[in-house]
Amino acid sequence: MEASSSSSDSDDDFFAPSSWPSTSAVYSLLPSNKKLRRSRTAPAMVSMEDLFKSPTQSVHQFGPTSLVRQAAFLLVVYLSLGVVVYSFNRDHFSGVETHPVVDALYFCIVTMCTIGYGDIAPITPLTKVFACIFVLVGFGFIDILLSGVVNYVLDLQENLLLAGFKVQGQRQFDNGHGHGGGLSAYIVDVAKGRMRIRMKVGLALGVVLLCIGLGSMVLYFQENLDWIDSFYLSVMSVTTVGYGDRAFKTLPGRLFASIWLLFSTLAVARAFLYLAEARIDKRHRRIANWVLQREITIEDLLAADINNNGFIRKSEYVIYKLKEMGKIREKDVMQICNQFNKLDENNSGKITLPSLLQSHL
Repeated sequence: MEASSSSSDSDDDFFAPSSWPSTSAVYSLLPSNKKLRRSRTAPAMVSMEDLFKSPTQSVHQFGPTSLVRQAAFLLVVYLSLGVVVYSFNRDHFSGVETHPVVDALYFCIVTMCTIGYGDIAPITPLTKVFACIFVLVGFGFIDILLSGVVNYVLDLQENLLLAGFKVQGQRQFDNGHGHGGGLSAYIVDVAKGRMRIRMKVGLALGVVLLCIGLGSMVLYFQENLDWIDSFYLSVMSVTTVGYGDRAFKTLPGRLFASIWLLFSTLAVARAFLYLAEARIDKRHRRIANWVLQREITIEDLLAADINNNGFIRKSEYVIYKLKEMGKIREKDVMQICNQFNKLDENNSGKITLPSLLQSHL
């Protein structure tokens, strides 16, 4: 029993990707006058590094650029349609006019961001129907697409920061100073490959405060509002509340609002998303610590024994702990097991290369 258990543990360790040697490590073990050649009868295989290459790398190579172009194109089409409809139906909208194109763009942005100041509003049945369709399209499609672009830009910045800190940490390690610490360790978690949640929240809140401050200054100097009303209207705008008692009335103010509202509302939405993510992450870490510190009981052993053979292997223990942490569900495990059984046609408990190649022929 102990021999089988240790054998299964060694198998689990072998199948862990982190334990597989890299191609460069294999070449370093060979003599300098020897070259590694693939047998002519051997099937074509990718390297171990290629097998476990992150699928997000291919996504970042092709998807994001097309996403940004698509978002920019649809945004231009969307706003152009609104500007044309408003420009040819100015008499069907109420409000103070400054410039037809600027007013139309301002109306479209305020509608798309779901702020609804009320300073420009449709007054005829036809324009009201147009406004309903316009806001539904903007809220349900354009906003989602723009949020995707914002997510891509933020993820790209995070990847650049991670790459920079990895290079800096490697240099410190090569110089004998150990891996990174101090400010870099506080900003990013290099081991997990992501920026720390608290830094995401801090940066997002900093951007929100910057947007509110910029809007307050423009409202104070351009719209001739006092500091309280300027701050009040700026906060009500970026949070998409828009009571309607204050609004932009001048031509430069509306031109500024057309750009400022588009970015500030998305920044505020992203900041609240990071706050929710931080709370969820804290809760998950608390649950994970409790699960890892809790001693295993007989009931746990019986529940983790998937094969009902009286003992649990390393893989079964890992699956059971992941289920306790709430990272996977029993339904997910069963679906993966069913998929494995389909690939394992001989019921041997393993998937071999010949059987996998035969299934693809």
